[in-house]
Amino acid sequence: MTVAEYLVIRLGERPDDSVGWMAVDSNGTRIGDPGYGALDQAAEQVGDRNVIALVPAVEVLTLAADVPAKGARLLAALPFALEDQLAEDIDSLHFAPGSRNEDGTLAVAVVAHERMNDWLDRLREAGIEPNRLIPENHGLAMTPNTLSILIAEHGVMFNDGVNMQFMLGGLGPADAVQAFVPAEAEDEDEETGGRHLLVCCEAEARERHEAQLSLLRAELSSVDVKMLPDGVLPRLAVTVASGAGVDLLQGDYGARTQVVGLLKPWRYAAMFLLALGLVGLIAKGADYYRLSNEQAALREQFAAEYQRIRPGDARPIADPAAVVTSLERALGGTASGPQVFLPSMRTLADALRQNEAADVEAVSYRAGVATVRLSAPDIPTLDRIVQSIDASGRFRASLQSATNVGDRVQSRITIREAGA
Repeated sequence: MTVAEYLVIRLGERPDDSVGWMAVDSNGTRIGDPGYGALDQAAEQVGDRNVIALVPAVEVLTLAADVPAKGARLLAALPFALEDQLAEDIDSLHFAPGSRNEDGTLAVAVVAHERMNDWLDRLREAGIEPNRLIPENHGLAMTPNTLSILIAEHGVMFNDGVNMQFMLGGLGPADAVQAFVPAEAEDEDEETGGRHLLVCCEAEARERHEAQLSLLRAELSSVDVKMLPDGVLPRLAVTVASGAGVDLLQGDYGARTQVVGLLKPWRYAAMFLLALGLVGLIAKGADYYRLSNEQAALREQFAAEYQRIRPGDARPIADPAAVVTSLERALGGTASGPQVFLPSMRTLADALRQNEAADVEAVSYRAGVATVRLSAPDIPTLDRIVQSIDASGRFRASLQSATNVGDRVQSRITIREAGA
């Protein structure tokens, strides 16, 4: 299985904010250390890697929808299915469906068109064409039977391990748990008593929220704290590179990036085919030039021979074949070949239309006799073709040979004018 490499770029909330970037592969393995700086600096690290852009989670709302449709019908139905849960006009919002949860509901990311356009403009101005655009909180992995929290620079990312995920700006871990519990159960003590909590944070964030963590240890079954020595970005990057998260590049935003993503692995093959096509055109041009020269030489040779036969005729020769026919008639020859051959082929074609199982493999014509090699499924088919030609009244057909080859009969028949 091919392992793909990604450059995960985490955008700031404002255009002038610095960004973070990190190279990872599709197995979730880190490739080097995270970097921080301007978006132009991140663009220098893209190379042949696909790009996953993480966008600020405070700008994206993740909901669960129970909509059975798929494809274009799903995209059309989502705004109306979620309209009652949203305060903004649905026409100003973009809806991106993700994978279905175990209960059959669908994770849906909702974001303003204005924010989508802003993120894409910032990336493209830096020369970056993202392959996926994912809310940063979707980089916090879902763990069954576990509440997960990641304390970021400006807030707390949370998921319940099932289908709920959100970010609270400017608040702490206890606030996130309290925001979740009323939506889950009326009896807070009974519901939270069997809960396990995983908290991911840097050392500074742990010190800052130690009081809330102590409160949560008293209320929940267990609280595990996982330190992030290299910051938040590596944790988010390895999760989304493994395929997690709702991709916002769908619908109106998906067509361009999907085409780019599909074509990128084939760019070398496309370059090779283009080069091959150019070589072919050059070769065709060379052949055309050579054949044009040969045709001119043959016309000059024909004109010289014709002048030997008719030295007084200095007219330009536009149709050498017509001149030969004229000479043949003048010398007492016959030009009846085409008047026999073409009608015989029309009669053969009429017979084959009545016996479509037969195929013509070769035709030759000499001295008023057309010899045709036919492939047919059986002898009766050949007999019908011969009888059909005889029935024309003008031509007579004769079966000269017939040989079984596999499940077909290879045969040879002759066609000549009746009475000849």
